[in-house]
Amino acid sequence: MSKKAAAEFPNIDPAALAAGLDRDGYTIVPALLGADACRDLAALYDREELFRSRIVMARHAFGLGEYKYFRYPLPSVIQSLRETLYSHLVVTANRWCEWLGAEERYPATLVDYLAICHEAGQARPTPLILKYEAGGYNCLHQDLYGALAFPLQATILLSSPRDDFTGGEFLLVEQRPRAQSKGEVVALARGDAVIFAVNRRPVAGKRGFYRVALRHGVSRVHSGHRHTLGIIFHDAA
Repeated sequence: MSKKAAAEFPNIDPAALAAGLDRDGYTIVPALLGADACRDLAALYDREELFRSRIVMARHAFGLGEYKYFRYPLPSVIQSLRETLYSHLVVTANRWCEWLGAEERYPATLVDYLAICHEAGQARPTPLILKYEAGGYNCLHQDLYGALAFPLQATILLSSPRDDFTGGEFLLVEQRPRAQSKGEVVALARGDAVIFAVNRRPVAGKRGFYRVALRHGVSRVHSGHRHTLGIIFHDAA
């Protein structure tokens, strides 16, 4: 990672990032973005020329709200976030592959990984902004868009809890083999990023590592407006 990228996002602690992901399957980067950056990103939602598609969740039984996928080229701050986060997360991604006995390994840079995605026919960008109003929610799901999937992703809260909205907590549910599912509410402040497993993560057991599946969603928004930025590293078919 370049010194410029490190200066842009100084609150990323690589050691804490890796430790949290290995322990819990998710971790929080506090204040990854400042308030002004969050407001500027949320305001992009109304600029139709920046997006390739708009999804109304209720039409697909995904929840209640909507989201838009950016088109290429991405806004510079989103491109920088995507490249910087990938450079930190790829070490954990490859370690998880090793622990789970998977043959796949991910290249050191996002540019090289996206080249693999595009060669496989996954060439549509996946970073997105999600918008919820009072009553809105997002059902538990996984962001898988084709055969290729980077095992980690990030969500950044662009709105301020209590000031801009109430309710709307980020949810994670871990589906453990031969056991009941475990749910967790992840409390975020504006500008915080939660980084979490896209699909599966390794958990240490008595006989080595085993896989658990994760799904994520958003609880019902009680009042106001809630915007988030999603950073997904694999592109879509």
